[in-house]
Amino acid sequence: MNLMETFEQKLKNENIKAYIVPTSDYHQSEYISDYFKTRAYLSGFTGSAGTLVITDSDARLWTDGRYFLQAEKELDGKYVSLMRMGQKNIPTIFEFLDNVLKDGDTIAFDPKVVSTNFVKEMVRSFKGKNVNFRTDLDFIDLLWPNRPQLPKDKIYLLANFFAGKTYQEKLSEVRKKLTNLKVTDFLLTALEDIAWLLNLRGNDVLYTPVFLSYLYINDKEVTLYVNKSKLGFDVVKYLNENNIKVKDYYAIYSDVKKINNRTILIDPDKVNYELYQSLKANNAIVLNQNPTLALKAVKNEIEIKNTKLAHIKDGVAVTKFIYYVKHNYKKDSLTELKASDYLLRCREEQKGFLEPSFNTICGFKANASMLHYSATIETDTDINGDGLLLVDSGGQYLEGTTDITRTIAIGNISEEERKHFTTVLKSVIALSKAIFLEGCTGQNLDILARGPIWNLLLDYRCGTGHGVGHILSVHEGPNGFRWKKVSERNDSATLENGMITTNEPGIYIDNKYGIRIENEMLCVSKGESEYGKFLGFETLTLCPIDLDAIDENLLTKDEKEWLNNYHQTVFNTLKEYIKEEEILQWLTFVTRRI
Repeated sequence: MNLMETFEQKLKNENIKAYIVPTSDYHQSEYISDYFKTRAYLSGFTGSAGTLVITDSDARLWTDGRYFLQAEKELDGKYVSLMRMGQKNIPTIFEFLDNVLKDGDTIAFDPKVVSTNFVKEMVRSFKGKNVNFRTDLDFIDLLWPNRPQLPKDKIYLLANFFAGKTYQEKLSEVRKKLTNLKVTDFLLTALEDIAWLLNLRGNDVLYTPVFLSYLYINDKEVTLYVNKSKLGFDVVKYLNENNIKVKDYYAIYSDVKKINNRTILIDPDKVNYELYQSLKANNAIVLNQNPTLALKAVKNEIEIKNTKLAHIKDGVAVTKFIYYVKHNYKKDSLTELKASDYLLRCREEQKGFLEPSFNTICGFKANASMLHYSATIETDTDINGDGLLLVDSGGQYLEGTTDITRTIAIGNISEEERKHFTTVLKSVIALSKAIFLEGCTGQNLDILARGPIWNLLLDYRCGTGHGVGHILSVHEGPNGFRWKKVSERNDSATLENGMITTNEPGIYIDNKYGIRIENEMLCVSKGESEYGKFLGFETLTLCPIDLDAIDENLLTKDEKEWLNNYHQTVFNTLKEYIKEEEILQWLTFVTRRI
């Protein structure tokens, strides 16, 4: 019997109509450790976003436009149907459940891996229907006999010359926010926020230097819930010196039941439903965004200085990689996986490199038309002939987090590819040059990037950019660029001086090619007038944009000037760090004025 059929039979045995399997851990993290990859194990779909709903008669997988093509390839359509989110006539998860559930039916899920807001929105969607919840079933362990263990890597200190502010300084800022919100207690479950506040890092989540933990803050003390075996002597000493109590990771679930008569702040998008249910029984709950989210989004001077160093290192690595690809694709039997491995080696040569900041997207020709394609042994494609190679990658360094995409012309590309590449470049330049009044959000500016592409009656099924953490998650709110608000994406905050956001428009032609150019940008002051304060962007990413793919005739004089100035900055900065004479000569040529 197929795994889905087995699951459906178990639902029938328990008289349950539907079971929800999200892509999340106990902390609603974007990237999750192997222990939590239940949805991937059950469905076969390995993308980083999606929700599986199994009823007593079928199974369906909801995912967004970044993953449509990937999901089509990975799902067994006989057992799991693909639900393309946002497409015409495709119901949302809640609309689907409202249609299939009858009054008195039961729906089940693990309350530790769904957020408070997810359940609240689901209840509202039932329109008064009497639906029961089961949160006590553990089908997953029964059906996953060799389930991976929770990670146990050691936690390490992030020195102040990397963090820029001490834990005590950050705690003082957080407590001021709590006072303003008139709350006595704060339950923090977002792993990036905990790591940022404590100036600690870990290795529990692939690509993100965080550690599984909870943090409870009240007006008298701070308690960290974590697996104590992960704490070395230096971290124990640090926690003691800062008066941070330490308890076992799972003790939070019993402790919250003992809290009474407090006013507690929780972020309903981050705190799981089980913790919320326990706390609300005897306390006043204030539902609000974690104040740490906005605090860590605005980088301090030391974080900015270090991030610029990280981009120099990353620029050297990616520039060497492009040189290698351009000079070796004809003779080295180069494939997508071999190229990705070489890029990793280039980064590993850089002092302070920790790990990639996400799984490298290296797609040639049609593979690149899948927004979040990741090559596997089965899909690995030779890089030869004529076409475009899209490489989206990033690094975690002790100095900061990077995210860069370059699309590289291999051989002779078509006029259509050249036109689309140049259009994407025009989009990047338009957003890079933006000057705007303080108070604008990314939604106000997205049209600058999307406009040249919309002029071709084309679009891309994703945002234009996202916030970037500091030695934390490469995708971090609350800042971003998007033309409309998307409920599950918290990226519509006002842009502030010190925020770092990616600029990554693209064009993707199904089953033909994909084009994306991506730089990170720092929000900076541009001046003040009688109309208010004006902001703009400083591009942080330092790596050539492939002139071989450009149609110069499609660029305006101002656009050429921006590109020439950018390439001059790339050359002037990287030349001090590239020792290989042949690569330096090549860099001189590929950053030439046009």
